[in-house]
Amino acid sequence: MSGAKVGVVGAGAWGTALAQALAGDGSDVTLWARETELVEEINRDRRNSLYLPSATLAPTIHATSDLGELAALPALLVVVPAQFLSGVIAGLPEGTRDLVLCAKGIEAGTGRLMADVAAQAAPMERLAVLSGPTFAHEVAAGLPTAVTLACGGGQAQWERLSPLLARPMLRPYYSDDVTGAEIGGAVKNVLAIACGVVEGLNLGQNARAALIARGYAEMLRFGLARGARAETLSGLCGLGDLVLTCSSTSSRNFSLGLALGQGLTAAEALVGKNSVAEGAATAPVLADLARRDGIQMPIVEAVARLLAGEAPAGA
Repeated sequence: MSGAKVGVVGAGAWGTALAQALAGDGSDVTLWARETELVEEINRDRRNSLYLPSATLAPTIHATSDLGELAALPALLVVVPAQFLSGVIAGLPEGTRDLVLCAKGIEAGTGRLMADVAAQAAPMERLAVLSGPTFAHEVAAGLPTAVTLACGGGQAQWERLSPLLARPMLRPYYSDDVTGAEIGGAVKNVLAIACGVVEGLNLGQNARAALIARGYAEMLRFGLARGARAETLSGLCGLGDLVLTCSSTSSRNFSLGLALGQGLTAAEALVGKNSVAEGAATAPVLADLARRDGIQMPIVEAVARLLAGEAPAGA
């Protein structure tokens, strides 16, 4: 696999789907997973039964549990959960490469966006953010998908990365608004939980549409206060992602909200899940940041209270 030019760090559903999409034209892709059993299954059976059982993986995907095998690759897609990003990036081989951050969340305890986390953990790396309306199983199946690729290094970084990442069914669109791309992805996860609650309470499509619209207003207020651009948040990585994840049980965050609306506690709804609902960790820190900065985000506040058991669904 010495011809690989792209590595994917994290073999959850989304990381595996990205590896599958990039390998679809015969390109070599190195996929890192923490679990040695999963590495063995991918290399032996071309399957990831734990996180993406629907896909038969391309033969040019090589899985490894050794981060050292990624050392020579010019670009890495980092697709580990937001709360584990700092530790994983700190363990990468030293070097200067393009790191494309694919986690959508805010670090609990610090309130930092993923680019800030990565910049501290690996200050020599060149950072970009990939975000947008993407269900992993659809990407893995080769269905058409468009994403925002927000490049902290501007056009020069885009010209390096877009040929590596673009495929006939995976189209990136350029932005240099890294903050906007990150805020869109983080906030929409929390709003998707709220929409799932609406579904669980059988409040109807009118209520869900209203919640999406008012949730987008909260996303916009928070984003503008943090220096994001309105056009970024109205695009794929903001409104586009919001509409997708607020409308389907394929969204882990929507499914969590659905369970809450049906009467489960957050602990009950999350127990035994292989995949991470990022919004559960993001909601309390996002609510704290909004209160601190005087930004009105009543939907986010309500989700945070619900997750904490401070208020029942429908209250």
